Amino acid sequence: MLKAGVVGVGMMGQHHARVYHELSEEKDVELVGVADKDEQNGREIAEKYGVEYFSDHKELAKKGLDLVNIVVPTSLHWDVAKDFMEMKTDVLVEKPIAKTIENGRKLVEKADEEDVNLMVGHIERFNPAVLRLKKAIEEGDLGKIMSVSATRVGPLAIRVRDVGIIIDLGVHDVDVMSFILGEDVKSVNARAGNAKHPDDVEDHALIMLDYPSGVSGVVETNWLTPHKTRKLDVVGTKGIAYLDYIDQSITLHNEEWTKEYKVDDKEPLKNEIEEFIESCKNGERPLVNGEEGLHVLKVARKALESAEEGEIIEIGR
Repeated sequence: MLKAGVVGVGMMGQHHARVYHELSEEKDVELVGVADKDEQNGREIAEKYGVEYFSDHKELAKKGLDLVNIVVPTSLHWDVAKDFMEMKTDVLVEKPIAKTIENGRKLVEKADEEDVNLMVGHIERFNPAVLRLKKAIEEGDLGKIMSVSATRVGPLAIRVRDVGIIIDLGVHDVDVMSFILGEDVKSVNARAGNAKHPDDVEDHALIMLDYPSGVSGVVETNWLTPHKTRKLDVVGTKGIAYLDYIDQSITLHNEEWTKEYKVDDKEPLKNEIEEFIESCKNGERPLVNGEEGLHVLKVARKALESAEEGEIIEIGR
């Protein structure tokens, strides 16, 4: 039986712990401990699932884990992940891979050095609607893809945050677009600003992406809109597809008819963790590997650079 741990059991991390608990028999995996500096919250989650609590993640790392999920603030990803990698533990680190490109690259290199799996938690890739949309594109339902646009807006969530809107939310759709198109971003042109939040980070952004194939991508994201919207539109020569991340639905329109796709009803996080478990069992690269996570971070950092300089930035720079 695989031994698993979770570091950081706040708003998102506690769901990682829950999923491991739910998958224990089906996937032959045991959640053995959680780590969190917030003792009250950490002990509460540990008691809920009957596992050990650790205030220091390094103590959890000594428990001989096979895999660990790291769900801590982005700026801490490198410091925490490397301690587990050095113990030969496979690591799933929440998106984005790191706060800086340098630390993201160090994580990828460290995983190779220690010969461990590194997966990045870009959860929307595991949304059943996204998986079905990718299949529809590959099967030619939309013809040649011309453009992709995403809207990811809503009020500011009350949780610990050490990055702005582009790295916190914009990365979701950057990753999904590259995933469904099967290619990396060539260049980025972005506009961003801080309208109403006190922190010195952007709270609204418009990110324009250019792909080698000629496809254009646009991501609109903010923490200003009073209602939560998570949508993706894909325009092709045969029609347009509308995807709703929240409803997990896809509708395709062409000149003659409207088609609703059948989408599996399954929790994206459960899909993600199942993928991580299987990749650890088989020693295979996970669906979202370190290099892909690093590419998304590079696009996000270059988007911030573009917004500051007011010019198009090549991702290779």
